Amino acid sequence: MLTAEFWVAAAFVIFLALAAKAGAFSMITKGLDGRAKRVRHELDEAKRLREEAAAVLADYKRRRTEAEKEAEAIVAGAREEAERLAEEGHQRLNDFVARRTKAAETKIAQAETQAAARVRAAAADAAVQVSETILRERMQGEAAQSLIKTSLGEVKSRLRA
Repeated sequence: MLTAEFWVAAAFVIFLALAAKAGAFSMITKGLDGRAKRVRHELDEAKRLREEAAAVLADYKRRRTEAEKEAEAIVAGAREEAERLAEEGHQRLNDFVARRTKAAETKIAQAETQAAARVRAAAADAAVQVSETILRERMQGEAAQSLIKTSLGEVKSRLRA
């Protein structure tokens, strides 16, 4: 009975008795209970944070989806606007070309009219000169001169009109 194991066991029992008398077991249980409460509180906090993070993630995904839809709408609107502006520019160009073509045709018609009038005037002047030359050779005297002047005036006015 007086072996080393006996003395270790006796010292252990005495130690436990002194610890129980000093209130070590109640302190140990209080410490363990406090630690359990802290762990439970930390778990609850972690759960709350996880739920909050999930809500933030869901909100982020929703906002991202909305932003993508809005970006698609903006791109579609810009594409439609560009097409409309291109069509409008094409229409303006066609109108401009049509106006310029009409103005050119009008100028050409005026030039043709003026050229025809000049040709008629030149033909009238030539006819008058030829007539004057022929009548001078065939008619003589004061009456011939008067007749020539009257006839030439009539021919000239009729040809120019």
